[in-house]
Amino acid sequence: MSKLRLGVNIDHVATVRNARGESYPDPVRAAEIALAAGADGVTAHLREDRRHISDADIDALADITRKRGRPLNLEMAVTAEMEAIALAHRPHAACLVPERREEVTTEGGLDVAGGLARIAPVVGRLAAAGVRVSCFIDADLAQVAAAKAAGSAVVEFHTGAYCEAVRHRSADATRLLEQLRTAAAEAARLGLEVHAGHGIDYETVKPVAAIPEVVELNIGHFLIGEAIFIGLGPAIQRMRALMDEARVTRAA
Repeated sequence: MSKLRLGVNIDHVATVRNARGESYPDPVRAAEIALAAGADGVTAHLREDRRHISDADIDALADITRKRGRPLNLEMAVTAEMEAIALAHRPHAACLVPERREEVTTEGGLDVAGGLARIAPVVGRLAAAGVRVSCFIDADLAQVAAAKAAGSAVVEFHTGAYCEAVRHRSADATRLLEQLRTAAAEAARLGLEVHAGHGIDYETVKPVAAIPEVVELNIGHFLIGEAIFIGLGPAIQRMRALMDEARVTRAA
């Protein structure tokens, strides 16, 4: 089984910085540490309200990832403003996500099926500019089919419901993990690359990493929180080790 890639989301380094309006901690420094610790790429979500990552952060992240030959995955809402920013920077990848101003964090997947007429042209324009487009969706077969119809090269499955079920010791965890497996298999069958992310921690990473069709995990909030206690590099290295163990166990 192929090695699973890890994208580290550094949004919440900016959350801490912005709490005091200072210039530190610097998300770009976090990105550099993440890459040195074994991350395969950097993920950042430029929200419409700029609550954490700023336009200047995206400028700097695009520069350092390009210099280091590593991918930048820009998470973005499907808006004209965000499309223009993505086309200006042309990151390696753009992940289209739902966004509501009042939400604390992304609460679910993008409704590609319900917004296909609006989403497909954005996917087309980004892809024509050389950006690899992903749709961040729930593990739902109708959404998988819609992402394919929209022209997306990648789907990223929202793992938040599964991770919450595990944390709360809910009986739903088994069902939700099976939904992820089924949706991943269908996405791969349609020729889509499969990623996963949201809410993943040390306890939940191995079952998700063991899904054979998944080739990339994007993890942020937990790693930034764990970094408070053990440092960002060690937190990422531990996550990387668990991911690798899951792949080896699955292959065996």
